[in-house]
Amino acid sequence: MRNVIPFLIAIFLLVGQTNLRAQHFFYEQTYPLPKYEVRATWITSVYGLDWPKTRATTPQGIRRQKEELTAILDRLKEANFNTVLFQTRTRGDVLFRSDIEPMNSILTGTTGKDPGYDPLAFAIEECHKRGMECHAWMVTIPLGSKKHQQSLGKLSLTKKKPAICVPYRTEYFLNPGHPETKQYLFSLVREVVTKYDVDGVHFDYLRYPEHARKFADQATFNKYGKGRTLEQWRKDNLTEILRYLYTEVKKIKPWVKVSTSPIGKYRDTSRYSSKGFNAYDIVHQDVQGWLAEGIQDQIYPMMYFRENAFFPFLLDWQEQSNGRHVIPGLGIYFLDPKEGNWKINEIVRQLNFIREKNVPGMAHYRVQHVLNNTQGVYDLLQNAFYQAPALQPAMTWLDNTPPSAPKRLKVKHESDGYIRLTWEASTDNDKRNAPRYVIYASDTYPVDTNDPRHIVAQGVTGTEYVYVPLYPWQTKMFFAITAVDRYGNESNCEQ
Repeated sequence: MRNVIPFLIAIFLLVGQTNLRAQHFFYEQTYPLPKYEVRATWITSVYGLDWPKTRATTPQGIRRQKEELTAILDRLKEANFNTVLFQTRTRGDVLFRSDIEPMNSILTGTTGKDPGYDPLAFAIEECHKRGMECHAWMVTIPLGSKKHQQSLGKLSLTKKKPAICVPYRTEYFLNPGHPETKQYLFSLVREVVTKYDVDGVHFDYLRYPEHARKFADQATFNKYGKGRTLEQWRKDNLTEILRYLYTEVKKIKPWVKVSTSPIGKYRDTSRYSSKGFNAYDIVHQDVQGWLAEGIQDQIYPMMYFRENAFFPFLLDWQEQSNGRHVIPGLGIYFLDPKEGNWKINEIVRQLNFIREKNVPGMAHYRVQHVLNNTQGVYDLLQNAFYQAPALQPAMTWLDNTPPSAPKRLKVKHESDGYIRLTWEASTDNDKRNAPRYVIYASDTYPVDTNDPRHIVAQGVTGTEYVYVPLYPWQTKMFFAITAVDRYGNESNCEQ
């Protein structure tokens, strides 16, 4: 019996791998792996849902807290994710060194206490080491419960700037109708964009509370409404906040992506009802107006729905995108039996539909469910949908000029089996940023740089890269290199 059990296990694993390869073959024949695609996930810090689990109150705690984050990023890199939405502002507190709002207590157990390092700076650095983008995810309008604001004491915004704060039910909110609200939000955004090498700023909860007819903004409406209905005035308020943030960010660093995560259905479509829950009517987000005006680079609609609550509404977003990136947020947390117990086939269908309709990417809420491999979702992504890397889609509406191609690529085989690549630097029309590089490798010449399976590294800085094959038999014979600017434009290749 001792000999039979390992044999049966081996047979089981072989059959499983054979079935998986068969699934891959069918998938690849249907929709080729895209070379350009956003593959994002949210890392949620509020309540420590995803990170951190350890308090940074000792040198050991600081090290452990950092290790928790790098472990997350390592797993994402292994599955060919390329975008991290890192929670940077929660409810009137932050996860970076700010002169305006206090550090979130989740870091140390004490509001306002510095954890001994800058979490946002650390997250950006570690993402970039792995060739991934890091976007600062910032909750905008909600300030949290009254109890939470009381816990902040004199650091609470309700104490420092009560004129722009509104109590509603058991919570506090910023008042979108007050002219100083957009200026206050931008003061935080300016800190992030100026001090940190973020790739994007991602605005969450840029909306009013749901069905908030009794939201306490009547006095502000009376002063600033100017003949508009309450509903239109509220929509205009959110649009003006976003317009201001977008414009001011672009003045500082035009390559920084500006995105929001609106409610997943804009309005009723011609064929399907939103069943009383949508962005436009319920929380006053005129998102398609934002896209038409061009004050968004990306949107991440929270499409945590199934079947006809998902597919027609994604098409609606894509058709009204004005060429901007629509990155649907997929509700993979519903795969958890405690949340909704969806079957993994629901996510498979959504991923296939996204690829079929050439939607430029997808995001997963939230990272814990990815890494926990809930119903096999991590395996599905790593071994099928994300089995090859992908580059970021370009923001051609901002800049459509690629860098010059790298020149004089030299390949040197070292005695230890490593392969050292060197080249002459590329130049870009935007002199504020040096281009970054993408390394391709293949067993055939010329290297097909249109095939994402040949990408071995991206986001490479400098003019040298050491290729380290995992196993000797994985060593490639031929290499190619391209340059990419901060807008995602890729140069011709040198090989």
